[in-house]
Amino acid sequence: MKTPTRLFDFAYYALATHPRPDALNVKRNGQWIPLSTADFVDTSRAFSKGLMALGMEPGDKVGIISTNNRHEWNLCDQAILQAGGIDVPVYPTISAEEYKFIFNDAGVKYCFLSDRSLFDKVNSIAKEVPTLQGIYCFEDCGDDIPTLESVIASGRATGDEAETALNERMSAVEPQDLATLIYTSGTTGLPKGVMLSHHNIASSTIVSRERLPVGPEARGVSFLPLCHSYERMMVYLYMYSGVGVYYAESMETIGDNIREVKPHVFTAVPRLLEKVYDKIMDKGKNLTGVKRALFFWAVDLAEEFDLYGKSTWYKFRLAIARKIIFSKWREALGGEVKTIASGAAALNPRLARIFAAAGLSIQEGYGLTETSPVVTVNMPVDRGMLLGTVGPAIRGVQIKLAEDGEVLVKGPNVMLGYYNRPDLTAEVITSDGWLKTGDIGAFVGDGFLKIVDRKKEIFKTSGGKYIAPQHMENVYKESPFIEQCLVAGENQKFPVLFVQPDFAFLRSYCQRKGIVYTTDAEMVKNPTLVARINKEVDKSNGQFGQWEQVKKIHLCDSQWTINGGQMTPTLKLKRKAIMTQYAAAYEAMYV
Repeated sequence: MKTPTRLFDFAYYALATHPRPDALNVKRNGQWIPLSTADFVDTSRAFSKGLMALGMEPGDKVGIISTNNRHEWNLCDQAILQAGGIDVPVYPTISAEEYKFIFNDAGVKYCFLSDRSLFDKVNSIAKEVPTLQGIYCFEDCGDDIPTLESVIASGRATGDEAETALNERMSAVEPQDLATLIYTSGTTGLPKGVMLSHHNIASSTIVSRERLPVGPEARGVSFLPLCHSYERMMVYLYMYSGVGVYYAESMETIGDNIREVKPHVFTAVPRLLEKVYDKIMDKGKNLTGVKRALFFWAVDLAEEFDLYGKSTWYKFRLAIARKIIFSKWREALGGEVKTIASGAAALNPRLARIFAAAGLSIQEGYGLTETSPVVTVNMPVDRGMLLGTVGPAIRGVQIKLAEDGEVLVKGPNVMLGYYNRPDLTAEVITSDGWLKTGDIGAFVGDGFLKIVDRKKEIFKTSGGKYIAPQHMENVYKESPFIEQCLVAGENQKFPVLFVQPDFAFLRSYCQRKGIVYTTDAEMVKNPTLVARINKEVDKSNGQFGQWEQVKKIHLCDSQWTINGGQMTPTLKLKRKAIMTQYAAAYEAMYV
């Protein structure tokens, strides 16, 4: 079987080289239900023929929206692409108005979505999208709403003529053809449609195989949104590598699903890993006597870890720590993890070091939707990993730094441009093909890239000093009291810090200290807790220059969430939204 060149080729490659009975797995009614590679391909072909019977033509845009990850999302993707269509994956958490803009901008003809609540949201704007001809549910949504299964059934009822027509459509798709439009937020507030070709994503997938230390017979858990380019590419990579995919039921069940599946690989964002670490540390604080002493001895030892060059005496002690302490950490993640692929934001180097010492390899990488998405990844072998960096460039991709440190990328993974926006495309892609990423970086060691911050998020104080907030926020979040935080202070005398406390940890802390916990809103005003969190911030301040240290903090009385509008689906801060929400508190800190 030749190497895939188009996105739908990956499923056929998997069928020919390493078919699995559990290629894609979803949990329903307490049971994991497998879909084999053969059934996935067969069903997707029937689905494609059903789409063609509906009237889908080559080049038509089809929306996909799902509340959680499930095999129907990948069936839609496969069926649309091999029938010559272009899919438009959309986040389930955005507003109806945003759906209206995206659907009209892309010219979406059909939409497939997971459930009734999404149907109601999309249907509310359907009359304002002239191109939209049909909305279909993955499951029975009632009220005679057409289903995905009905389209598949109509495809199965077709004859040889439809099979021939599908084969002709597949043959007509070229690697350089537009495969997908992925909408990301623009600086104007309007989403931008990133145009990615089959070749863009396929090239990124194939080269990334060189950095995935697992293969056939391995299991992977998928829970980051499939509409995000990172998780979508990982599923293609799992197909290409022979890894069975298990979709987590929801963000809330990730821990349980991981312990059930015992995966060898999964993707993560730094915030998830931070929360895992915080939970482990909280349990350690509840230990007593010898167990507590051993726990913190192991953590202290882990903080000294170096991938290369530690003494025999250190390795001996680490082996003991791994057996009696860190083995329990690995069990909490199923016990069989070979690697965790971390992306979407910078991972705290201290956490990466501690997890590595515990025998949990985190391969931190870097990329953007506009780069399909991979640019760099740390490798777990051949001295290819450097903690605190996002690794060296993948094969075929070039990186250089502009005079101001902005990371520029060139390669087969760079997008075709922004849909309907040649002006914005010209702003970010130079005449000789270099993409301006908007990130500030530096090279460390032998070609390892380190991301400093987002260019647009670095700000100056009134004294002319530069502040890189993401780096500082990562340090402050090392405190178990702090779940999220935001550094602000552009054109002000000093930076300040908004803190969203880890309320679960606060409750645990109050219980240990005999403090009566009432409500989150009241506890962030409790003088004892305010003083304690200020102490944590003061301790972290010591790592920064005098001009960087935050002088005042504001404790926020509610959790920052995706649905609340403070976080992106990959758990990054929506800075403008947070600053708008706390505008009065921000002004008060400078009175």
